[in-house]
Amino acid sequence: MKRFLARRFTYGIITLFVLSLLVFFGGQVLPGSVARAILGPFADQQAVDALNHQLGVDKPLLVQYGNWIWNFLRGDMGQSYVYHTPVAPFVIAAVGQSLKLAAVAMAVVVPLSILGGIVAALNVDRPVDRIITLGGLSATMLPEFVTGIVLILVFGVWLRWLPISAAWPDGAGPLTQLYYLILPAMPLVLVLFGYIARMARAGMVEALESDYTRTAVLKGLPWPKVIWRHVLPNALLPTITVIATQTAFLIGGLLVTEKLFRYQGIGLLIFSAAQSKDFPMLQAGVMVGGIALVLATLIADMLYSLLNPRIRLGAD
Repeated sequence: MKRFLARRFTYGIITLFVLSLLVFFGGQVLPGSVARAILGPFADQQAVDALNHQLGVDKPLLVQYGNWIWNFLRGDMGQSYVYHTPVAPFVIAAVGQSLKLAAVAMAVVVPLSILGGIVAALNVDRPVDRIITLGGLSATMLPEFVTGIVLILVFGVWLRWLPISAAWPDGAGPLTQLYYLILPAMPLVLVLFGYIARMARAGMVEALESDYTRTAVLKGLPWPKVIWRHVLPNALLPTITVIATQTAFLIGGLLVTEKLFRYQGIGLLIFSAAQSKDFPMLQAGVMVGGIALVLATLIADMLYSLLNPRIRLGAD
């Protein structure tokens, strides 16, 4: 188990290193000048050159990358080119906002999807199975902006049950914030339900057809006990990895939802930084999203190793 987790941790470090290269050098190919984007199109060229020198963007790329990654490892995310203040408070606040929305969405979609997958697996090739499978697949294929607009029209405009914006009032308590996050979370639930439910269904079907399930039934164990003790622990192993990956996606990949509901999360922050060529903000946002993905994957691997005896006992 230790070798397994150490190997996964090493892969995570390599992933973050490659991501840092991509985000840094990818930002350099964006058209235009940083100082020009800050000062405007009518600024004097000498002022643009002076600001580029002040910001250090006229140094060799390897030097810029080395300085940035070294400062990032020490906890210094840099100074924003646009706001002239440290980047860290913006990124931390945006990640916190995205975590809230992701937590609401996952709290709904995980039990709902697992239950749907179990019900579908216990009714293979029956109408219930087809309804859950086709309904989940249809919801997954619809883009978030389509389902989001429909949900806004239905629940926000016509019925007026929920606010159409996720911007809650200042000083709002947890329940008020939850109320404002219900509608933005619904498109995410629809997108993820079909994917997680299909994985849970596939794992359940495979586990139900396994030898250990047949043995448990032949021993005379009650069917609920067979499901709970023998089928579910094995059926949900692949689902855990999927859930962890989707959680990381929700933290850093909510741009469409955040723009649609005017929610100040990490996805919108990264998009705004890319538009304004605020490279420190852009790089810090992407790296923090990558760290969230690696951490979520490591947590999934730990849970997987705890539930899988072959890994827990040291099998390769």
